[in-house]
Amino acid sequence: MGESVWSDTVHLPEFETLQGDAETDVLVIGGGLCGILCAYFLKQAGVDCMLVEGERIAGGITRNTTAKLTSQHGLIYDRLIRTLGREKAAIYWKANENALEHYRELADKIPCEWEEKDAYVYSLRDRERIEREVRAANSLGFPAEFVRKLPLPFPTRGAVCFPHQAQFHPLKLIAQIAKELPIYENTYVDNIRGNTAVTAHGSIRAGRFIVTTHFPFLNRHGSYFLKLYQHRSYVLALEQATKVDGMYVDEARGGLSFREYREFLLLGGGGHRTGKQGGGWKELEAFAASNYPNARIKYRWATQDCMSLDGIPYIGQYSARTPNLYVATGFNKWGMTFSMVAAMLLCDLVQGRENSMAELFSPGRSMLKPQLLFNVLETGVNFLTPTLRRCTHMGCALKWNPGEHSWDCPCHGSRFGRDGEVLDNPAKFSR
Repeated sequence: MGESVWSDTVHLPEFETLQGDAETDVLVIGGGLCGILCAYFLKQAGVDCMLVEGERIAGGITRNTTAKLTSQHGLIYDRLIRTLGREKAAIYWKANENALEHYRELADKIPCEWEEKDAYVYSLRDRERIEREVRAANSLGFPAEFVRKLPLPFPTRGAVCFPHQAQFHPLKLIAQIAKELPIYENTYVDNIRGNTAVTAHGSIRAGRFIVTTHFPFLNRHGSYFLKLYQHRSYVLALEQATKVDGMYVDEARGGLSFREYREFLLLGGGGHRTGKQGGGWKELEAFAASNYPNARIKYRWATQDCMSLDGIPYIGQYSARTPNLYVATGFNKWGMTFSMVAAMLLCDLVQGRENSMAELFSPGRSMLKPQLLFNVLETGVNFLTPTLRRCTHMGCALKWNPGEHSWDCPCHGSRFGRDGEVLDNPAKFSR
């Protein structure tokens, strides 16, 4: 996998490895954007906290984002109103709008290449779905608009436009806010026993724990191995491609996304469930060659997202049996915005404050969703498939990913290099 444009254009601060035992009121486990924001806001609130990261901060999914900040997450509001009602749909929308506002406040103080941009969800074939989404957003009070013509290299049936959304450089933000935080890198938490987190070089006692490790690493609580699967997607950064001036995403699952960064067009797509076959970079390269023949590929990278059963993240108490353990996961491809939503919500919860978002995002909500059956079947089939290569997470059969030269797990999304090195969790990294 190549290096992203973000990791190639910033130097992140480095932190020591924890040696020996430690104690803190709140321990944040996981040093991506979500965990760092949690630690930042806890420190701002005067809470004694510490963050530990198994490798380097922002070294996983955060550095491979497309870095869009938006309340528009596909055609979601029409669905939320129909399935959950207008009140909960409004909570979802307001949570993301509040997240954007918190980012704006940070961007006023921290240079992170913040740009206000309109966000569009387009459809290649279904104008009616777009129009329903516009009406749904308007009914919640958001000034969404229907747009017919887009600066994309193919015709569409229209798009819903969310004005005044944003894009930024996530690692530049992290580089600044992490400097003054109590962070330990290369400090991998293998387990939590009672009020103690166990690492290779010592233990950390804490009153409360926040797990922000992308895919939750404790299998015995919360049933996240049933509630989540992972989806892989790919990005090309193109030089000398036509400008688009905005953020665009297809409403169809296999569609393309577009945004600009400096002189680059970031073209995303080729996605598939981790461990399955998909278009990958070849699909994007073919599209670029056909539609941007003068463009040159400067960067390429891939990422993967934890997908929840109902399209809403799990943010809150890890499970009913773990009152002092919290989690943030299942961001469904909108990790930058939901990292802020999660930080705001979790910082309230660990301080015992009520928050109107808690019920909507609660990890303890019903699992009885159609996606649960697909997850169970996928796990069952791959667990019973006879192969020599097995995932160290729960023993599922691994599948070869020829595009990235890795062994990937279709059950829960763990990935391994040729030599067996863990590339992506929930499989545990060797320490």
